[in-house]
Amino acid sequence: MKYRRFGRSNWQISEVGYGMWGLGGWTGSQESDYNAALDLSVEMGCNFFDSAWGYGEGLSDEVFGKLKKRHPNTKIYGATKIPPKNFKWPSKPQYTLEECFPYDHIIEYTEKSLKKMQVDCIDLQQFHVWEDSWANKDEWKKAIEKLVKDGKVQRFGISVNRWEPNNCLKTLESGLIDAVQVIYNIFDQAPEDKLFPLCEKLDIAVIARVPFDEGTLTGTLTKDTVFPADDWRSTYFVPENLISSVERADKLKPLLPLNMSLPEMALRFIMENPNVSTMIPGMRSMKNVRSNMLSSDGVKLEKKLANVLKYHRWDRQPTSWSQ
Repeated sequence: MKYRRFGRSNWQISEVGYGMWGLGGWTGSQESDYNAALDLSVEMGCNFFDSAWGYGEGLSDEVFGKLKKRHPNTKIYGATKIPPKNFKWPSKPQYTLEECFPYDHIIEYTEKSLKKMQVDCIDLQQFHVWEDSWANKDEWKKAIEKLVKDGKVQRFGISVNRWEPNNCLKTLESGLIDAVQVIYNIFDQAPEDKLFPLCEKLDIAVIARVPFDEGTLTGTLTKDTVFPADDWRSTYFVPENLISSVERADKLKPLLPLNMSLPEMALRFIMENPNVSTMIPGMRSMKNVRSNMLSSDGVKLEKKLANVLKYHRWDRQPTSWSQ
């Protein structure tokens, strides 16, 4: 496992972190399976785990707390997220800060996560949605200052809405945000335009989420894939999204180097960007943990292939189903 500096925090974070959404928000999650996968990831050098209160109403926070207790002699970093008060994802331009992150709500859900994670201080607390129009509001700033002063949170971050990488730029200039979490993968390259240069200038860490485009870039989805009704993906992979996503993923398969899978190429593409501090693929099986962690070996993609993948950029706009 290779490690990268996590912005101005100076933490040394594993290139491949662990996205914990699948533990609380997707069907097919078995506790014994995901605990074994989590333990293996620690053994293989992963030290960054991204949770959220919204992942099973605190379930993934609780799972992280148990993981930390199982590995008392290993430094692992825990990140979580405050849900918007209206519990609507993503936020929309018409939502006010008071509807999503009033002062008391920020404090309340930080306290809840502290209890679930069984820690005295959260390494990274994040706002689970965001609107840049809130940048100059005082309530969220006062809450951050109090939680940091009281030793409840070390660092704060923003999880940017899907396909809106620039909807946080003014907020980052506040100096109160230490990390930004954004969708970045072979298809979603838009963060390179404005967000990444600003993060580099301000020394803000970048967490690349959805490295496999919610599963498209694993190469396992087909145009006939159907998810259970209670699985979040059933509302995301509507026909217009599923079909176009599979078609684009299929175009990548002929580019695969010998003995390299599509998921591995997807992760290695992200690692090519020095602005990315860590990426957080979702993993629930030991098999996937092993393959994902092994991709952090310092070996770069061939330059020609890396350049070709740039042409598979897919600029999308938020829709009713993109969430």
